[in-house]
Amino acid sequence: MSVDVIVQDMLGRQDEILDRLCAFLRIPSVSTDPAFGGGMRDAQTFLVDWLKSMGLGDVQLLDGGGHPAVYGAWNGAPGKPTLLIYGHYDVQPPDPLETWVTPPFEPTIRDGRLYARGASDVKGSTAIALETIAAFLKVRGACPVNVKVFLEGEEETNSPSLRAIVEQYGDLLQADGMISADGARAHPGIPTINVGSRGIVEFEISLRTADKDVHSGRYGGAVRNAAHEMARIIASLHDEGGAIAIPGMVAALPPVSVNARAETARFPFDEDAFVKDVGARAHGEHGFSMREQLTLRPALDVNGMWGGYNGFGSKTVIPSTAHAKLSLRIVLGQDPDQVSEALKVHLRTICPPDVDLSIDDPGTGSRAFNLPTGHPLVLAAKKVLSDATGQEPVLVRLGASIPITVIFQELLGIQTLMFGFSLPDEDIHAPNEFFRLASLAEGLSAWPRLLEQVGEHSADEFRSMATAAEKALT
Repeated sequence: MSVDVIVQDMLGRQDEILDRLCAFLRIPSVSTDPAFGGGMRDAQTFLVDWLKSMGLGDVQLLDGGGHPAVYGAWNGAPGKPTLLIYGHYDVQPPDPLETWVTPPFEPTIRDGRLYARGASDVKGSTAIALETIAAFLKVRGACPVNVKVFLEGEEETNSPSLRAIVEQYGDLLQADGMISADGARAHPGIPTINVGSRGIVEFEISLRTADKDVHSGRYGGAVRNAAHEMARIIASLHDEGGAIAIPGMVAALPPVSVNARAETARFPFDEDAFVKDVGARAHGEHGFSMREQLTLRPALDVNGMWGGYNGFGSKTVIPSTAHAKLSLRIVLGQDPDQVSEALKVHLRTICPPDVDLSIDDPGTGSRAFNLPTGHPLVLAAKKVLSDATGQEPVLVRLGASIPITVIFQELLGIQTLMFGFSLPDEDIHAPNEFFRLASLAEGLSAWPRLLEQVGEHSADEFRSMATAAEKALT
């Protein structure tokens, strides 16, 4: 039976598929906030029932001490490759609620867009992957490859228990490769394939300059102000041009290769429009294009900074404590542990000796990810996307971080192809997040063809190609 029959079946059932996606989106599965614990459990139950209903076996929760992952498998294609299919069911908090046009957990369609928290990141693309497996089993009675579904519940909190899950269930998760529903398309009109992403390191830092807040009239000009000291420390992280100015980090930063810059330049990128779309002001490291700044160079950002009085009106106090949250996106060749230590050394050096500094390091850092361009998953994606669009796909790197790609690579030796169908402008992590209905149709057409293309290889052929691609990379 032709794969076209599978595609037509799903395209003919888009209303049914959309209804199931909307039911998924109504579940408030926010992983970072304990107040949403019920929503997380409801999402797990919803997915367990969904995987069982489509005919997967061994459906279970994989618990690593945090929010468990949902797992299910179909192993009815002997001699064919085994693929992990990855998605995540957790979403970002919906705040600020007052800026949503419609409630974040009441999916609403407007102008060909499905609005809801998690619609783009990443329940929409996750649903496409699951519907593809279900359609193969329903219409053909078999998938072209063996599949193991792994749906994570902590991606939006940087996967703190993912390593524990993989270590505990490593035998269960063995596969020849992984296709991720996470990892968006880079352009609406040009086919792209994600072949890498930046890694991430996170910190929270706190300063204390006194035992309590004091009156600015009685103490102003005579004692240290925690907010002032925090501002000075934060200002030391970059030079005037916007480049990271941490000595131990800059000295160990690998150079950008000529090939990487050339590949990055192939992707059409309107710098002015990119900045204008969000009303921002361009500011980045000199000597690199904006696209290179976003993907090939590290980025150290203050995600939040607070201290003292933040209520209505004025309160003339000198803050005794100040706090800041930092995130550092790292690139290929940077080691998370070395980067973390360099940042800590800098913070301790710049902080005055009479100011108490504490650094909260959650230890969830991950390396940058790199997928060999000759890997059979990349070749399959190229074939599917070029056939669908008539264009040669452009290989791109993501500026964001997807920890699972590196963790599965390190612990299981598995490479990941990101094949999500979200687009960059869909307001992920922000109010009024949406997913285009056109993207749903495109994904339902492409995912079956991708699995069919991989299924053209035997397991041995697939492994041999993957090994050759790894060797060529090194």
